Amino acid sequence: MKRSVKVFWIIFFSGFAFFLLVIMLANFGVFGKMPSLKELENPSILQSSEVYAEDGTLMGKYYRERGNRSVVEYRDISKHVIDALVATEDERFYDHSGIDVQSTLRAVVLLGREGGGSTISQQLAKALLDQGSRNKPWRVIEKLKEYIIAVRLERNFTKEEIIALYLNAVPYGDNIYGIRNAARTFFQTEPDRLKPEEAAMLVGILKANYLYNPRRNPKAALDRRNTVINQMAKNNKITEGEASRLKTLPIKLNYHKLDQNTGYAPYFREILKDEVREALKDLTNQNGDPYNIYDDGLKIYTTINPRMQEYAEEAVSQQMPSLQKTLDRQANIKNGKVWKGFENVLDAAMKNSDRWAAMKDEGFSDKEIKLSFHKKTPMKVFAWNKDREKDTVMTPYDSIKYHRQMLQSSFMAMDPVTGEVKAWVGGIDFKTYKYDHVNLKTKRQVGSTIKPLLYAQAIEERGMDPQSAVIDQQQDFGSDRLVPATSKTCTGRTVTMSNALAWSRNCATAYIMKQVGPAQFAAFMERINIPTKLEAHPANALGAMDLSMFEMMWSYSIFPGRGFSTRPYFISRIEDRNGNVIRRFDYSANRKEVMSEITAYKMIKMMEGVVTQGTAGSLMYRLGATEMGGKTGTTNDNADAWFMGFVPQLLAGSWIGADDRFIRIENSQGYGGTAARPIWEAFFKKIYADKSLAIDQKAIFVKPADLENEINSADIMNDLSNIPPPGAEGDDVGVGGASDFEVMDGSEYIGPESKPVKDDEKNGKKKSDTSDKKAPKIGTPAAKKEDEKKKGFLEKVFGKKNKENDN
Repeated sequence: MKRSVKVFWIIFFSGFAFFLLVIMLANFGVFGKMPSLKELENPSILQSSEVYAEDGTLMGKYYRERGNRSVVEYRDISKHVIDALVATEDERFYDHSGIDVQSTLRAVVLLGREGGGSTISQQLAKALLDQGSRNKPWRVIEKLKEYIIAVRLERNFTKEEIIALYLNAVPYGDNIYGIRNAARTFFQTEPDRLKPEEAAMLVGILKANYLYNPRRNPKAALDRRNTVINQMAKNNKITEGEASRLKTLPIKLNYHKLDQNTGYAPYFREILKDEVREALKDLTNQNGDPYNIYDDGLKIYTTINPRMQEYAEEAVSQQMPSLQKTLDRQANIKNGKVWKGFENVLDAAMKNSDRWAAMKDEGFSDKEIKLSFHKKTPMKVFAWNKDREKDTVMTPYDSIKYHRQMLQSSFMAMDPVTGEVKAWVGGIDFKTYKYDHVNLKTKRQVGSTIKPLLYAQAIEERGMDPQSAVIDQQQDFGSDRLVPATSKTCTGRTVTMSNALAWSRNCATAYIMKQVGPAQFAAFMERINIPTKLEAHPANALGAMDLSMFEMMWSYSIFPGRGFSTRPYFISRIEDRNGNVIRRFDYSANRKEVMSEITAYKMIKMMEGVVTQGTAGSLMYRLGATEMGGKTGTTNDNADAWFMGFVPQLLAGSWIGADDRFIRIENSQGYGGTAARPIWEAFFKKIYADKSLAIDQKAIFVKPADLENEINSADIMNDLSNIPPPGAEGDDVGVGGASDFEVMDGSEYIGPESKPVKDDEKNGKKKSDTSDKKAPKIGTPAAKKEDEKKKGFLEKVFGKKNKENDN
């Protein structure tokens, strides 16, 4: 044998042996971990978790940067997509076993000028291994690993399964992974409904998803799509005539990408994320690891009704711009004096900003950073327009003021019997304001919305009745502690409980607290089961405590819920990526009896007075409802405005306020009846109009069978002349502060009985007096004359019963 031939064979066999050695080393993971057979049989592609509404509507997703994908099975992918893929990426896909020798040799000889040699199986292997080094020697090693995985895939999967895995794994640009996400994002359709030209465009993107992105490069994307169509015709997937027709069509996108700031109920989804983590903390996935909401492809089914959610968001957006204009016109906002004495708030916000952190990381001193906050710069800020933002030029310091001066809102709707949450709006714009105002952790002073709960306890435990007489007089709770803090709205007259609630009389409510007892009321609230525990402050009668919207909804469920408190819930079940139910939620145990059904019914009728003739007068008539109950609430200096209301099938609440409580509307537009009530009203107007929701305007509350006497709103509001003029949402607004009042010691009230306390010994006035002139005795000609005067005033302002008005 010639020496040259011998050398050739030595080199050949040495090279072949080296090649086998490299293959063996790669197979054993020397060049990086190789997936096991089990992992190949159950490939763990990162998969986003999806959130669904009660009707199956996709609300949004949780995903990492490269995990935004939804898995779809082969049978749910359009034939046009499969034909386009095979014709373009791997013509001999059904003939090889993972490696196409012909294509590989062509790629080597022609150096890739006529396309690469990777098969669909190899490309899938690359996606599973998440590799793509630019280092040429290392890329050779990666190619060998792809060969090995491709062969393994072919041995363990059918061709159809490989195609489905590939289409689910690969990126389509814009951080979109998987054919389902691509179809939904670019065309708002499902992958089994894609048309030939749409399928060709999506497959065309795969060659270079940035270069052929139709949003960024429409001309290149069109050319690439037509190339794919030509390949489909060449491989007899479509006719030449059809190919010619399809190539004349423009690319028609219907682009809408779901992210954390878009989709249904973004505030709700953020709270839901933590609830899911808590629910699954003791469970593990198929690999024995704790479930990961970003990677494990969970399907989370919620109780949210998408139509109601839309209507709730629209109702908030309908009311808030006008309220913001009212606030912005205030002198203290326009001249900046609202911030006098609160500069520390702005300094804290400045130091917690991303700008401060970034400049600090770059080595700037605090002084230099502060100076930068007072230099004007172009920026985008929140605005009440279609895009919820506008371009402007202002200093970063002024932008902090601007954004903190925005009024916030929260709204929630639920089924009062089951506790199913139907709508959740946690703020005015999730993109700009991430803080949720519905959840348990966000608490605000509740004002007069607490009163129905106190009145309910008085009926349940003290034998009082809607017609019970109460004195509209400031109350002394010992140690010269008075509720309300001022007596200027106290008339000193006797009114019924129902009238006191309808007009939200603070002084009469203080009288009722005197009968119930602050400690007993705190115990009653604890029985409702809300997490916040109240201390025994007399001022709680007027809503001096802070509670969350979530807790207020929970508390109010006792009225339409026939005496049972029901904790709101919003998850029905959670499935794994394969559709197996891993957690089902049964909230029947969350119902707790707090009071009798009779008391609940009496309270409903009393609260009907609020929405017919009281502080939310004529609301029920305007909406055309047969029965309804509600309560307004306004706290000190209009810092918080509330409206809580219900019909037989639905309970809802709305709140308005700024995150900084010293920022508030300083006129009647900031009251609960004028600020928060319109959101509630707009929402119910929309749901009544949408007959598909089956919320019946004519629905009535079930009357307890053992209720002795008929109760109706006419009886509740029986003596209009005894109702003081409207004041609860005006002069009678505010709650005082819990620190101003004595804490009760034990379960029994400690302190003197209710009696006038001298305010000024020099002139002999009593704190229960509102003027030098005492109220006339009921039944006297003077009282009747005054009552007729007040009745005329009421009819002038609110109109006669059943007459609609704009109050």
